[in-house]
Amino acid sequence: MTSISTTKVLTVVVLAGFSSAAFAQGAAPTAWELKPDMGYAYGRDGKTLAYKMGTNNAGLLLKGAKKVPKGTLFFIGQNGQLYMRSGPYLEGDGKFMFGSE
Repeated sequence: MTSISTTKVLTVVVLAGFSSAAFAQGAAPTAWELKPDMGYAYGRDGKTLAYKMGTNNAGLLLKGAKKVPKGTLFFIGQNGQLYMRSGPYLEGDGKFMFGSE
């Protein structure tokens, strides 16, 4: 007869709880946590990267930068390319107009 340890049972229960919570939260939008001292990049190889930034050459960084307009949507297309859309992406009731439902 085999015995199951309490630790193994609790581990399975906790993992099952995490996975069911992830499915339940899948439809809700989540805010990005962008920090002022970080740089975020979409590399030439299609990978996203985060860099810790300093202040010694911030002027050079801002020289060629453009502000992102409010109401801009970023997404990855079926070809793996990063796209942005400046325009409506929410229905009148606040639902995402390109959702699966």
